Amino acid sequence: MDELNSITEKIIGAAYTVSNTLGCGFLEKVYENAMFLELSKCGFSVIKQQPLPVFYDNHVVGEYFADLIVEEEVIVEIKAIKDLNEIHQAQLMNYLTACNRRCGLLINFGKPRVEIKRILNGY
Repeated sequence: MDELNSITEKIIGAAYTVSNTLGCGFLEKVYENAMFLELSKCGFSVIKQQPLPVFYDNHVVGEYFADLIVEEEVIVEIKAIKDLNEIHQAQLMNYLTACNRRCGLLINFGKPRVEIKRILNGY
């Protein structure tokens, strides 16, 4: 868990760097691309728009495209909206469960101060 904490701390730091540099007002894709660059500079393995199978009753029922996956561990969902709400958090938890991942970060660049929620999946 210490390694996971270290990864998420660095992702959060990268989000603050991107937010401080770009501010708010851009589309999600701009922030996704900036986060990809910033996390790559940190030495992370980062994949954009990775298709992940979604399972139901041990069967693949669809695909979810993660905005970013960092170190094959952390799903990063990028938003550029006025307010995050419980639905966004529930969606990320569903993604984590369906894709069998432990941790996700929901990062909203839609406000003057970046908003970050860390979601853990206990399987």
